[in-house]
Order: sequence, then C-alpha cells, then structure tokens
Amino acid sequence: MRLTLRTKLIISFLVVVLITGFFATWVGVRLIGSGIIRQAQDKVRVDLNSARHIYQDKLEEVKYVVRFNVNRFFIRDVLLGGDIEFLQDELRRIREREALDVLTATDKNGIVVFRAKNPAVYGDSQAGDEVVNFTLSNREVVASTVIVSREELLKEGNDLAERAHIKLIPTPRAKPRPEGVETSGMMIKAAAPVFDYGGNLLGVLYGGKLLNRDYEIVDEVKETVYQGQTYKGKDMGTATIFQGDLRISTNVKRKDGSRAIGTRVSEEVNNQVLVKGLPWIERAFVVNDWYITAYEPIRNIRGNIIGILYVGILEGKFVDMRRRTMWMFLGITFAGIMVATIASYFLANGVLKPIKHLVWASKQIAGGDLTYRVKLKTKGEIGELGEAFNFMASSLKDRDEQLKERAKQTIMKSERLATLGKLAAGVAHEINNPISGILTYIKLLSKKLEKGEDTSEFKRYLTIMERETARVGRTVKNLLDFSRKQEPDITSIDINEVIEQSLLLLNKSFTIGNIDVKRESMGHIPKILGDFGQLQQVFINLVLNSMQAMKEGGRLQIKIRSEESSGRLCFVRIEVSDNGCGIPKRNIPKIFDPFFTTKGGKDGIGLGLGLSIVQSIINAHNGHIHVESKVKEGTTFTVWLPI
Repeated sequence: MRLTLRTKLIISFLVVVLITGFFATWVGVRLIGSGIIRQAQDKVRVDLNSARHIYQDKLEEVKYVVRFNVNRFFIRDVLLGGDIEFLQDELRRIREREALDVLTATDKNGIVVFRAKNPAVYGDSQAGDEVVNFTLSNREVVASTVIVSREELLKEGNDLAERAHIKLIPTPRAKPRPEGVETSGMMIKAAAPVFDYGGNLLGVLYGGKLLNRDYEIVDEVKETVYQGQTYKGKDMGTATIFQGDLRISTNVKRKDGSRAIGTRVSEEVNNQVLVKGLPWIERAFVVNDWYITAYEPIRNIRGNIIGILYVGILEGKFVDMRRRTMWMFLGITFAGIMVATIASYFLANGVLKPIKHLVWASKQIAGGDLTYRVKLKTKGEIGELGEAFNFMASSLKDRDEQLKERAKQTIMKSERLATLGKLAAGVAHEINNPISGILTYIKLLSKKLEKGEDTSEFKRYLTIMERETARVGRTVKNLLDFSRKQEPDITSIDINEVIEQSLLLLNKSFTIGNIDVKRESMGHIPKILGDFGQLQQVFINLVLNSMQAMKEGGRLQIKIRSEESSGRLCFVRIEVSDNGCGIPKRNIPKIFDPFFTTKGGKDGIGLGLGLSIVQSIINAHNGHIHVESKVKEGTTFTVWLPI
C-alpha cells in the first residue's frame, strides 16, 4: 500500500517519539530503580554496622561483668581454701542480677569449683574450652562467641540444653543438610583470671549468655535501627543471629506469625559468608520474602566462622516505588505521543507543498536539465533547502570536473606509490658497499690463515664485519621504511671515527674508481650525540654520490671543523666536496625529494632514495644539510650537527 508523504511524516514523528519515549522510560526506570536499590543497600550496610555494635556491646557487657567480679575478695579467698557455701550464694546472686546463663569458677588447672546455675555438678575440667584455655594460657580477660556442645550445656542445666535443641525446618533455597536437628548452642562468653594477693594464678571465672532462642539482641537491633516500621502489615526491618546457617535468634516471621527459629539461610548466602568468609550485601530470599540484606560472618576466638549476623529491609517497598516510577514515565510518554501526533499533522502540511516542488526539480536535474531552478517563497530551513538545491544545480558541472581531476590525481599518486613494489631492486645499491667490505675482510682473513700470518688483527676485522652486517639490516629497513620518522639510538660519538670507518669500507672502491681521497680535521673536534650507524650511512651515501659524479676518477675532499654561534661552540661542520660533473641548477631544489633521480634504474626507473634518507637522518639528529654545485666543476655537501 502506497502511503502519502503526509502519512509518512506523521508516522515518522510518532516512531521517533515512541522510540525516544520508551527508551527514556526504560533508562529512567533503570536509573531510578538502581538508585533506589543502591540507596537501600547503603542503608542496610549502615544497619549492619549498627547491629554489629549492639552485638559487640552485649559481648563487652558480659566481659565487664566477669572482669568486675573476678577480683571480689570472696572468690579469691574461696579458691585459697575458704567457705564454698558463701561463694555459692554470692555467685548465684551475681548471675541472677546480671541475667547470665552461665557463671562458673575453676581452679588454676581449669577444674570446675562451682557452677552458679547448677552447683550440683562440679569437678569436671574446662581446660579444653577455647575461652577458658586462652585465659589460663595468657592470664588475660577475653570475650568471644563460642559453640557449646549439648554435653557441656547439660552440665550448666537442662533448660539450656532444651533451648539449644532446635529442629531444622525445610527452607526454600537453603543448602542441603543431612541432619534434622541441632543440639549444640551458640554463646557469648567471657573469662577472667583470678590471682592471689601475690599475683599468682588461682583459677578462672567465666560467664556467658546462650543466644539460642534469646531475642534480646535481635529485638534491640530492630527497635534501634528500624524503630518498628512496617509496610503492608509486615515488619520493614529484621535482624537474625545464625548458628552456622541455622536461625537461632530472629524476628523474621513465618507465615503463621511465629519467629522463624529453625529455618536456614539461602545457599548463595551460605557459600558467600560461611564458605568464603565474605560479607553479602545484596537482595536475598529470607524465609518467605525477598529482602535487601546484609550478612557478615561471626567468628570465634580462633578466627573460625561459626555463625552469621544479619539485618534486612523488606524489598517490596522499593519494588513498588520502582513500579510507580515506571507508570509515571509511561504516562508522560503517552502524553508526548498525543502532542506529537497533533504537531506532526500541521508540520507535515507546511512541509509537503515545497517538497513537491523540490521533487519535480530533482526529476528535471536527473533528466539532464542543469539549468532548472526552484522558486520557493517559504522561509526557514525549507527556503534554505531550495537555495541549496539551486546552488547544487549551478555548480554540479564544476564539481563533476573537480571530481574527475581528483580521480586523475589519485591515480597518479597510486602509480607513484606502485613503484614502492620495486624497492627490492634498490636494496642491492644500499647494502652493496658494506657487503663488499665484509667480503674483503673475509678474503683477508682467509689469506692470513692460509699463509699462517699474524692473527692479531682478526678481532678488529671480525668487529668491523659484525658492525657492518648489522648496518646492512638497518639499511634494508631504512630503505623500505624511509618515509617513517625513526628516533635514532643516541650515544656520545666521535664524528672523525664515523667518517674514518665509512672511508675504510669504501677504500677498495676508491682504488678501483681512481679516486684521490683527502680528509682534513681542523683543530679540536668535540664529540656529538648521535646514532653511529645512521650517521655512517649518511656519509657513505654522500661519498657514493660524489664517486658516481666522478666516473673518470677525481678528487674527494672531506673537511671537519667546529663552528661557533654567538661566541659559543655549537656545531660540528662536515664538508664533502668533489670535482665531478655537478648538478644542474634546476635540479638542486629537488635532490632531497623521495623518488627524484637523474639516474636510470632497471626498466628505466631510478629509486631516488639516497639523499632523502640522508636528510631524514640529519633532521632526526637536529642538524641540517646544504648543497652547492656547479655543472662540470663539482659539488659540495655541507652537514651541520649539534655538539
């Protein structure tokens, strides 16, 4: 079905509004939702800190009670052989007043002297208890959370053993656990040493509170942190103490309204907190609902994980907030769609008429009539579009010619770059001399070996051969990548040595070519900073150029001297002169251009890379090069290198 332009414009506007609106809604809901959850996680993290402080306060409270009473005279006197009945009465009153589940005295070997809760049982050893053992060994007051077996709980009283006896209730998402009941208990326990009047250890006084089914701590956390807030009839915040993964003290409710004693933590939290020993601050499934939760391990005096401290905020409130935010954004989006529909209708009518003129004009241009122009009275963007269309039509032919010219230049450039494929032919030109030098020294070595002559110079020959072999590799790379600006390997070098080594490699060529070489060093020549191999390549190239200009033989002169600037010694100046054929004046500005050459290579193609490489190396050394030449008289290359 064909659609009118007006319909297409209206649909286009609506599509844009729909996509933008729904994307904005999605982003907004995600950002706000993640912000709400992040804020809840930050709050629950702070709540966990508060719960930890409350838990630690209870631990310190037990520690304080034990430490405060340990130095009472009657405890010391009884352990020294005093009246045990008086001790029984006093410890019983202290335990009841301080609401302790356990308050027991032992001798210096850890043997129980008296139990305030169950005085009938005594004489057993508590030296194996981790808290008592620590105090006996270190003679210090200590407090910690401990796991107490059913056997030990029975010694303190049957009621404690019954409180610790908890049947495991099947819990969704909990980690499988074979046993069906927990009989040991979790206790906050403190112990303090008892000394005689001479400072000798008499025994230990320890006390504790059993956490199983004791709701004092969790309810205090709930009231202090969440202050009884509810949401849809449910407590907004909850707290729990776990023995292992088992809830032993909690205000999390089951569906029947009872405390969820006997339920267990989810498997993912179990693995994070109990197995890995890391806090968990994330959403988690707690008995019946999802909560934003914070869990952290509870450790005993040895640092072993024995339980979990938990606080959580009901997630439902934050989910509802996110849902309300989503509906608000969707409402705004649909309102925008209605406004966009009305606006797009009127806008389409205003745009449609001039566009029809532009369509007609486009057909004329497509038919080859470049003289056609549109006449629009509309102002604004459509008017500018008409003017642009007319300008396009009037300049189309010129642009077509320009494109043809650019295409031609591109082709020429491509043809020029294609000569790079033939660079391999020029490698021999650049490495022939170092290879010739190497071969010369190999022959010298061979002759000396055959004649049994003195071998003292072998090491020098081998050193030169090694260096020139390395230079061959660098030369090949420089030839293939001459256009790349490479940083030289800068060291302190003597320019006289560079030139001497360069001439030494070409010595055989001088003899063959009938070249008379004179080198002159004027005064003290300071050292420069440079790359020995690259500078050697510079002077070899310059000398080779001079030799090629003196095909019938001639004179090559090299002058080295220092040069001052503003009264200071600044440069080393090197002149390489010959009396060869010279360079035509018209070619002098071009001699350093890549690919420019007056020498024909294979198939009539000259590489023209030597002087381009020379200039690149000198520029990399912060120097410069100059050339002077006269036809049939000779050429002088002058190089300045900073000291």
